[in-house]
Amino acid sequence: MPKSVVVAGRTDAGVHATGQVVHVDVVPLAPGSAGRVPVFAEGIPDLTRMAGRWNRLLPGDVRVLGARIAPEGFDARFSAVRRHYRYRVSDAPWGVDPLRRHDTLAWNRPLSTDAMNAAAAELLGLHDFAAYCKQRETGTTIRELQRLEWTRVDEHLLEVRVSADAFCHSMVRSLVGVLLLVGDGRRTDAWPAKVLESGIRDSAVAPAHGLTLLGVDYPPDAELAARAEQTRNVRTSL
Repeated sequence: MPKSVVVAGRTDAGVHATGQVVHVDVVPLAPGSAGRVPVFAEGIPDLTRMAGRWNRLLPGDVRVLGARIAPEGFDARFSAVRRHYRYRVSDAPWGVDPLRRHDTLAWNRPLSTDAMNAAAAELLGLHDFAAYCKQRETGTTIRELQRLEWTRVDEHLLEVRVSADAFCHSMVRSLVGVLLLVGDGRRTDAWPAKVLESGIRDSAVAPAHGLTLLGVDYPPDAELAARAEQTRNVRTSL
């Protein structure tokens, strides 16, 4: 039975995920109860068959895509070295394609990817992102933003890819919200960097439904425990 469940990214309510990673610590089954789960001849659980059983029990919007025995020292959250997100926006004058309304934000002004990318470039690197995070007393807002890149993928559809070693609460949505105001011309491309420098959180936060967690990167198995220990040591300076 599960002893604890840990996820790689604690996303805001309404955010989607196609690449979430979960680890489950379990306690050993009682003697004589091994037959309750499918196993190989060596006594190792058949996780492929178990994943099928889990999916029959889960609601339709949650699916287990794969499962394996975790290496020693693995922690889905603290062993991660990088997380990748995507945010989708439609700047069509009529709103958003009805089939994409659950994962794409409708923005009723034309957007410039050039302006947003110029502003985004000034935010890359190791910074204190307090101005872009919902503060938590025990957490840190120092993060290394490694990618923040806008692309127009269709006539009226844009997406931004965002990668960092970690994200603080609402950070991606805050970055997107500020950059959208640059993209539609209401703010200059220098403004997001000034917000970052101020350390004061701005109210421009994009809605949750346009955001998707795409994937999580981990180091080689031999480095998992060391990475988890390093991450648990809260970063207090740049």
